[in-house]
Amino acid sequence: MKTFLLILLTAVSEAAAGPRLDPSAINKAHYEAGEISKGPSPFLVKLQILLDRANISPGTIDGHMGNNLKIAIREFEAKSHQPADGIIDRDVWKLLDDGTEDVLVSYSITAEDAEGPFVGSIPEDFAEMARLDRLSYTSSAELLAEKFHMHIKLLRALNPGAHFDQKGEQIIVANVMSAMPKSIARLDVDIGKSVVRGFAQDESLVVAYPATVGSDENPSPSGRMKVKALVKNPKYFYRPKKNFQQGDNDQPLDIPPGPNGPVGSIWIDLSKEGYGIHGTAEPELIGKTSSHGCVRLTNWDAEELSELVHRGMPVTFVE
Repeated sequence: MKTFLLILLTAVSEAAAGPRLDPSAINKAHYEAGEISKGPSPFLVKLQILLDRANISPGTIDGHMGNNLKIAIREFEAKSHQPADGIIDRDVWKLLDDGTEDVLVSYSITAEDAEGPFVGSIPEDFAEMARLDRLSYTSSAELLAEKFHMHIKLLRALNPGAHFDQKGEQIIVANVMSAMPKSIARLDVDIGKSVVRGFAQDESLVVAYPATVGSDENPSPSGRMKVKALVKNPKYFYRPKKNFQQGDNDQPLDIPPGPNGPVGSIWIDLSKEGYGIHGTAEPELIGKTSSHGCVRLTNWDAEELSELVHRGMPVTFVE
């Protein structure tokens, strides 16, 4: 009976942690027709990392085929002058995978990764958020997942038994540390397709990021505007009479900065008052929900974009 209970508890524990993935299988994955319907799979993890390294963000790397990945495939096809149908095929795969570099690599956790500071949990209520000093990551695992553009479930699946909070601990992570893209001259926010695109002076596509945009109730702005300012680690100034009301909070609140704040780790201020492009505390929900009119990216995409934009850069909202 004890043996049966141990086996049962082990099975339950493994199921709760999610499926385990073999890093070597991901590094060796190659295109096979029909593979795109499966997930999480070695092929889809590799595909997402390759797109990320090509400066076409798939959003959160999780090994699943979803709308953000389809958007990324389409944008890469357009960037590569291929038919932009959002469907991976052998020709597109050859453009992505040159076989020269592993998509998963070993990483040694640093003291900065392990020490934080972290907060135990992030409240949903803005008034409770306002009482905190900082809206930091809740754990070193969350920090590392964002650092390497991964869903925390994928990070754990690749590193069964890892603690993620010990300096010098070796873990397997997505190899997303590619060179910064070349400069861009303008931005388009495609409201209908939920994507932000950056174009060079010659109108070639340089970067693309999946985005959460406004809803019918709280629409994103339309037309042309400009980048007005850039704020790293921004505070969030909640003003219910100007923007929207959250819960019972009918008074202004100054909410502290941090990657788990309402606007994440970056605020790119636009010339229309109250609107901007910013990060998020919930990267896995990008493209799956709606915003209060602003443009929401993953923190890492917003941080990359902040290195590419400058004051006065034109930003066009495309219906």
